[in-house]
Amino acid sequence: MGFKCGIVGLPNVGKSTLFNALTETAAAQAANYPFCTIEPNVGEVAVPDPRLNTLASLAKSAQIIPTRLTFVDIAGLVKGASKGEGLGNQFLGNIREVDAVAHVVRCFEDDDVTHVSNTIDPIADIETIETELMLADLDSLEKRIDPLQKKIRGNDKEAKETLVLVEGALALLRDGKPARLLERRSEDEKLFRSLGLLTAKPVLYVCNVEESSAATGNSLSRKVEERAAAEGAVAVTISAKIEAEIAVLPPDERTEYLAAIGLDEPGLNRLIRAGYALLDLVTFFTIGPKEARAWTITRGTRGPQAAGVIHTDFERGFIRAETIAYDDYVALGGEAGARDGGKLRLEGKEYTVADGDVMHFRFAT
Repeated sequence: MGFKCGIVGLPNVGKSTLFNALTETAAAQAANYPFCTIEPNVGEVAVPDPRLNTLASLAKSAQIIPTRLTFVDIAGLVKGASKGEGLGNQFLGNIREVDAVAHVVRCFEDDDVTHVSNTIDPIADIETIETELMLADLDSLEKRIDPLQKKIRGNDKEAKETLVLVEGALALLRDGKPARLLERRSEDEKLFRSLGLLTAKPVLYVCNVEESSAATGNSLSRKVEERAAAEGAVAVTISAKIEAEIAVLPPDERTEYLAAIGLDEPGLNRLIRAGYALLDLVTFFTIGPKEARAWTITRGTRGPQAAGVIHTDFERGFIRAETIAYDDYVALGGEAGARDGGKLRLEGKEYTVADGDVMHFRFAT
């Protein structure tokens, strides 16, 4: 399943440096994991999950295949993008194609790197991009009202439901708030997503700080964290420059380098996991002697649809899923121990897959 997280930001905030670090990391992973660079500005990276290595060790799996997340480096935005300024149309079009947005904001001072506004103010940078996205959404929604009203006069029930969502989103946008804050019923979610609103995308703020603040953050990154908390969003603090340096180091040198700067893991690991959580994704595992593999699904996915992620035939012919919770698999030393201990369950079509489930699907051919 292709879950995409778009990396956005104003020019000179470190967006491309961050993306390059991600793709360098992915290239390093390629020796052990399947990896592809789909386009020059699109790359896939493994989602760090120590549970997979633990399971593989217990099952003595010959190969380890983690689940992956796609990052898209989106063209830098400038003020006026909603009206087509700079690469505005391309920028807005690219955002429509991703599932979530990682918004890189500059939280470092450097006289050698100019800022488009000639001042370092991450909150103002966030508001510049958010404003352009809101203006684009306003324009899009306002154009929908007349066609929807005509359909309603023809007794189109879906048009009536859509108009309620459109008017609710417009009220928020006119009040300077993103459409993602619209309160809606779960049964309206599919219709809401069909509106294709830019400000409906979940947002992760990435605070790019100077090297000396990589472990602790700074006063600028703390402002972003406060804003994120107020929005119910997430902020991750990293130094893109350090991440780029770590990405090209041999694996045996990385731990020492990280320890020297007060980090226990690369900031990119936190960014990848935060992006994964932002998309409300969970992981299930298939474990055996040939391979230990992690699979990505959205939270709330039922057994047959999870099986379909592996192969469409598995979903069509789904009979049941032999399921072991991760903690039980580990505590009882693997599949045989879990089976003997009564922790292997047979789950049917209505079962909602939990994060960490170890599964074996039975299906009819």
